[in-house]
Amino acid sequence: MSANRPRSEKFERGLKTRQAVLGEEYVERSLKAADDFSWPAQQLATEYCWDEIWNRPDLDKRSRSLLNLGMISALNRPHELKAHIRGALNNGLTKAELREVFMQVTVYCGMPAGLESFRLAREVFKEMGLDD
Repeated sequence: MSANRPRSEKFERGLKTRQAVLGEEYVERSLKAADDFSWPAQQLATEYCWDEIWNRPDLDKRSRSLLNLGMISALNRPHELKAHIRGALNNGLTKAELREVFMQVTVYCGMPAGLESFRLAREVFKEMGLDD
């Protein structure tokens, strides 16, 4: 990451949360891949998503993970969903709870979104050594 990129206090707080949820390695890859064109999006996500929202006190990280899984699954955003499946597991959700989220997505949002979520979850489980 270039030294001339601004890193506010909000960025630093958000960065800690982002790393705790998604994993330090994943976040560092995202930040290092950012160029001058995409850096503002990384800054926005880190300051507002990961500090302003994820650090609010009235929902715990586990609850926020549940919400994100449902929303991102419904939107059918595979890259983000895989990251948030890892984050949900890091925040204490079980495979059984993930299954229930994706069952609900399947019924309320449609088979393609739900089935893709199950497929992506199995990929993450395998990558994390959690497959049965």
